Amino acid sequence: MVSAHGRRGSVAIAPPPPVARVGSLVLAPRTRGSSVRRERLRLFLLTTSPLVASGGVSDDPIPPGPLGERLRALIRDVPDFPREGVLFKDITTLLGDAEAFRTAIDGLVDAYRDAGIEVVVGVESRGFVLGGALAYLLGVGFVPVRKQGKLPAQTISVAYALEYGEAVLEVHADAIRPGQRVLIVDDLLATGGTARASAELIERLGGQVVGIAFLIELAGFGGAEALGERSHVSLIRF
Repeated sequence: MVSAHGRRGSVAIAPPPPVARVGSLVLAPRTRGSSVRRERLRLFLLTTSPLVASGGVSDDPIPPGPLGERLRALIRDVPDFPREGVLFKDITTLLGDAEAFRTAIDGLVDAYRDAGIEVVVGVESRGFVLGGALAYLLGVGFVPVRKQGKLPAQTISVAYALEYGEAVLEVHADAIRPGQRVLIVDDLLATGGTARASAELIERLGGQVVGIAFLIELAGFGGAEALGERSHVSLIRF
């Protein structure tokens, strides 16, 4: 059993009054061509270490840019959902914007393009949307990590603590080969319980977790620390 606090979906329990710190991308406009845009992003990733947070530590915000600010602005806050006192980070408004969605996916893909990824693991459910796109562009397969009882064949499972109970994640027992280089993808890093539980599933099957990619990271919840030495990438930080 994982002894970490977790979160369900993209739910964030109101933190102790944080100061917003934003991680954002500076990209060339799409009209200049995708190759130019990819090269600008590659150079940005190489020279801006807070985006790729080795060991889960990222102390400084990424310098803001127009496209990054637009991505952040498209994340909709829904108060008191799914219950009173919870602030829900809704990414459907970003996913519905073609340019923003493309920018976000390109950013995550370029962060891992040369990492030798062999399979992408997406965490239910928004991790399926992001992870499927990443797997396609990286030219690798996709494996779902699902809630208990959702997968049809033999599975392994892990239980982990939530702030309001316990949850169980599962993956097919034959989904990952020993030694396979794995990228885990989810939409949001808060307390880190879900991501850490997913990583433990992959590691139990013998997979090597090369990185964990998030669209959003909420500072002040201890998520980066919960991941331990596993490296992660977050495009947008609040």
